[in-house]
Amino acid sequence: SFVVEHIIPYEPSWNSSRGDAGRDVIYAFAYEASVYASVALIPVLTLLSPDPGLWPDQWPLWGQLLFAIIVADLGITLCHYASHRVEWMWRFHAPHHSVTRMYGFNGLIKHPIHQLLETTAGTTPLLLIGMPVEVGLLLGFAITIQLLLQHSNADMRIGPLRHVLALAPLHRFHHQKWAGIGDVNFGLFTNIWDHLLGTAVYEPDKRFTSDHLGIGKQPDYPVEYLGQLTAPFRAQPKQYDTIAQLAE
Repeated sequence: SFVVEHIIPYEPSWNSSRGDAGRDVIYAFAYEASVYASVALIPVLTLLSPDPGLWPDQWPLWGQLLFAIIVADLGITLCHYASHRVEWMWRFHAPHHSVTRMYGFNGLIKHPIHQLLETTAGTTPLLLIGMPVEVGLLLGFAITIQLLLQHSNADMRIGPLRHVLALAPLHRFHHQKWAGIGDVNFGLFTNIWDHLLGTAVYEPDKRFTSDHLGIGKQPDYPVEYLGQLTAPFRAQPKQYDTIAQLAE
């Protein structure tokens, strides 16, 4: 993923650090550590499942993984959608939108609390029906790879697959810095739920630069890791001032 970003970059300047590379590596390690910690809890959580026999364990492993991806995608998409509309959730989602360049590691910039919210939304239905550890490991791996591809600086061309796959050409629209304009393309793996929510957007001639990215109402949002961890607990301007702005 990172090699391809340098071979066919969408925006060459995004391949250069802006003092954020060290922070992004910390985020990546923290993200992966929490993923494996969550997977380690699966055997314990499965014991609390009301009916673990509902899991389709007779399916081939690839089929079980695909099933898990589709279910998790719905939960994560709805959590993401809510994070742009519920003020306290937005506070914890804001670090992810503070970036001014898009490349693979941006996908792993997640406040631990928001990552917990997304993980809970995506995996609770799966745990309730008895998702096994093997599928949980593969799902965690698949999510990480998808986050890298979704935020990639590679100038990928996906053609008609843009109607189904939530890859970088679609996700760049989501990172536009103004509330309302960037409230589109919430899906992680697919764009299916966005079509149902009415939030699927794609303009083939649209080009993005750093001027389009960030948080419009907070241009001075903290850049360093610790500053972003504590930012949600400090006073911030509201993401939406009026119902009319939310409607836009």
